[in-house]
Amino acid sequence: MELHHYLLNLRERWRSGLVAALIVILAVAGLTALQSPVYRGTSQVFVQARTGNGVEDLNSGASFASQQIMSYAELATTPYVLDEVIGDLDLEITPARLAKDVRVSVEEGSFLIRISASASDPEMAARIADSTAENLQEAVASLSPASTANSVELRIVADAVVPETPTSPNIVRNALLGIVLALLAGIGTALVRSLLNTRVRTIEDLQGGTDRIVLGAIPASRNGEDASRILVQNPYSVASESYRELRTNLQFVKLIENRRSVLVTSSLPGEGKSTATVNLAHVLAMSGARVLLVDADLRSPSVHRILGLEGDAGLTTVLIGQAQLEEVTQFAGIDGLDVITSGAIPPNPSELLGSPAMEDLLEEASNHYDVVLVDAPPLLAVTDAAVLSQAVGGVLVVAQSDRVRRAEFERALAKLETVDANVVGLVLNRVRGVSGSVYAYGSPEARAVLAAEAEDREAAARAEAEDGASDPSADGSHAHADGTGTEEHASFGDVLADTDAQEEGTFPQAETAAEEEQAGPGAASPRRPGRRKAVRRPVSGRQAEIDRDRELESLGGPHGEH
Repeated sequence: MELHHYLLNLRERWRSGLVAALIVILAVAGLTALQSPVYRGTSQVFVQARTGNGVEDLNSGASFASQQIMSYAELATTPYVLDEVIGDLDLEITPARLAKDVRVSVEEGSFLIRISASASDPEMAARIADSTAENLQEAVASLSPASTANSVELRIVADAVVPETPTSPNIVRNALLGIVLALLAGIGTALVRSLLNTRVRTIEDLQGGTDRIVLGAIPASRNGEDASRILVQNPYSVASESYRELRTNLQFVKLIENRRSVLVTSSLPGEGKSTATVNLAHVLAMSGARVLLVDADLRSPSVHRILGLEGDAGLTTVLIGQAQLEEVTQFAGIDGLDVITSGAIPPNPSELLGSPAMEDLLEEASNHYDVVLVDAPPLLAVTDAAVLSQAVGGVLVVAQSDRVRRAEFERALAKLETVDANVVGLVLNRVRGVSGSVYAYGSPEARAVLAAEAEDREAAARAEAEDGASDPSADGSHAHADGTGTEEHASFGDVLADTDAQEEGTFPQAETAAEEEQAGPGAASPRRPGRRKAVRRPVSGRQAEIDRDRELESLGGPHGEH
């Protein structure tokens, strides 16, 4: 796994990492708060050699002292010394336990012994250190042989000072340790969870190290948006653009010859295949194609609920021979999009979908429509989709990000491979963490900015023309240029309005029908929104007057000379 994969995993699992880090920080803070304060007092003892006045005697005494000083340090923590300390201070403790609270240290090459004692009471810590130093001094004097008794002398050079602040717990050290442990715990938790997670989350997970074709990745809807109406509610969102990208990519896939039908399915229920199918049909119809959407999920149909259509009569009605295709086809409210709902739920869905009647229906639909989209049940739940895949030109498999497991997805594809289905591509649905600009390219907000700039330029050009007309010596070309510029900007505004009507994904059929009713049966059909040509606005009255004066001046000049 490469570095950017680890960083991506950390970004996606930052919540679990944050929880682990907070737990570690709280644990360290709790342990620090529960620790009793410990104070440490330190006294210092100097080991001095006592020999003759000669240089040789001094050197031999110093050498002897350096050899014995480590033995003196070890002697300080023995019961021979600590029993006396316990007796002097009336401590209710054993010498072995007291030895754990007493530390004796000697730096290399030094004749100074440091004796430190720890206790919960600062005064007691200082008293234990001083008492240990005094009893060590007496122990060395009593244990030294008679021949060397006067050679070495221990002298207390610094009594222990009563400490004011505890040495433990060390809040600064614990805080730094807690931060380090929290970072390690957070990063480790996020990475482990990501590595142990077997769900499909990225396009790489869909491909699985193969050459599978991923036609699109649809981001999850948010801010209360209805995923099934995202193209209408927010046609300039990232999700809407993702469906347009899916439509474009779908135009380059290879279907089985003479079949214009595409089956859309998923591995598990609830992965959003029906919503994706409806939106895909919408964008295909917006591109000018004639699209038929067939709800072939005869076990849990949902297309009629998404689009608000009648669901009692539909596909099953045609398959059992009680109606013709055109009799159950419903207008979806989108120009170029028709829908056949599932109809009544039959007791034998697989048999109906695999019947010759279903093949005939798809063949007939392909003769009347450019694209036929078939919403099928999930692959792992039932065998309907695998059976129906034999009658369509291609299969599109939808996988919801962070829901279906890789093993489940592989089993679903294996079922299609078993029946030799033509899988034309995969779609990753409801991808989290995808964002886009608020002012998307071509959005109404961006166009409003352009329109405002155009109006400002038009107003400036008009003011310049008025100033030129009031000045008799001014050249008439400025006014002419102003008139031309006004028409050009007006046309640009109309073109923007037309594009808005075409790209908004509105439903123009009701408006067109009302216009046809008002015009009467013999009147010409009105032009649909988004299809009309750009027209020029009439110039203002002031501008018309300027143009008329200019024409009179141009006509009167030459004739007046004659």
